Amino acid sequence: AEMRHQTSPVRINHTTAGQSAYFITRYHDAMTVLKDPRFINDARKLPGWNDWTKKWYVPTPLKTFVDSMALADEPDHTRLRSLVHKAFTPSRVQQLAGDIERIANELLDAAASKREIDFMADYALPLPLTVIADMMGVPQPDRTKFRRWMSNTIADISPNDRLKLIPKMLNALGLNGLLKRLVEDRRRNPRDDLTTALVQAEEAGDRLSEDELIAMLFLILFAGHETTVNLIGSGTLALLQHPDQFAQLKANPDLMDSAIEELLRYTNPVQHIAYRYALEAVTLGDIEIPQYGTALVGIGAANRDETVFENPEVLNITRHPNPHVAFGFGIHYCLGAPLARLEAKIAFSTLFERFPNLQLAAPADQLQWRGAPSLRGLVSLPVRLQG
Repeated sequence: AEMRHQTSPVRINHTTAGQSAYFITRYHDAMTVLKDPRFINDARKLPGWNDWTKKWYVPTPLKTFVDSMALADEPDHTRLRSLVHKAFTPSRVQQLAGDIERIANELLDAAASKREIDFMADYALPLPLTVIADMMGVPQPDRTKFRRWMSNTIADISPNDRLKLIPKMLNALGLNGLLKRLVEDRRRNPRDDLTTALVQAEEAGDRLSEDELIAMLFLILFAGHETTVNLIGSGTLALLQHPDQFAQLKANPDLMDSAIEELLRYTNPVQHIAYRYALEAVTLGDIEIPQYGTALVGIGAANRDETVFENPEVLNITRHPNPHVAFGFGIHYCLGAPLARLEAKIAFSTLFERFPNLQLAAPADQLQWRGAPSLRGLVSLPVRLQG
């Protein structure tokens, strides 16, 4: 909030990536950076780019992610997104509703026998993981390893816990191998799943290369999975901390769509997005970001901007309008947003229908939050399931 009240972006001398950047906290500045073509994603286009992937040993998963759509600029981004969109259409996503509801009920059936559960481990985490495993067609014998690798990934590393990077990197390597085998199998044995759709995606004779396929699957896994897990977990906590809003939602389930948008804004599953680089000098407020300067867009801060959102620190499930940027904006708007919204809607609706008297089983100020700087999510959330 203090940063937002400045007349210009605040210069941060050292970010977690070891570089200086202008931290964007105001909503309209964030929208400028997200929409303005003068800001690019791909640092490799900058003069004097030092390719650290060649200078140091970098495991394949990280090299692959560097080449992903999330860090691509035009025209590569449009090419990749148009190919992937064919495998991620709204109709394909909506067809998953029945499966998502079944998985949610199965998880709650297993949890119902316990007096108290860890909501993150028993529901918020396995629900999106099972959905994405089904979507991708991960073979049943590989599901246990898949869940283990995805539950402890490099996306969850804190700058202060770099010693933990090695086991997380091993998980990423294992996941990379599983995805490669899955892609190879779907080339030989096509099925009705997302992996096959990506393998077969084609636009004007153009297809995804092997590296692009793996990068895309990684991107879908990390971006979609992380957002949804944190939305379900942090959203549930927010409602338990605001009993008036929780009661209003249970009394009027038609407010669910509006509630999800507000929970996205209020809880901010993603705090900031990938760095942007200015191709030319750009003025924001009363400061000029120099040519090739770095901007770090704090979408979590932008979603609390009082010049756009009335009483931004208040959870209001009937908020309208609600132009939050929890899924980004512009050409890099999250491709998996419809799936995240659908999963959250079914997850919340099923949970509150079965356990309307859900209660927090630990003081909120004692809950532990994950350390990754760009993500905001709980390590665990003890709750009591009460009908």
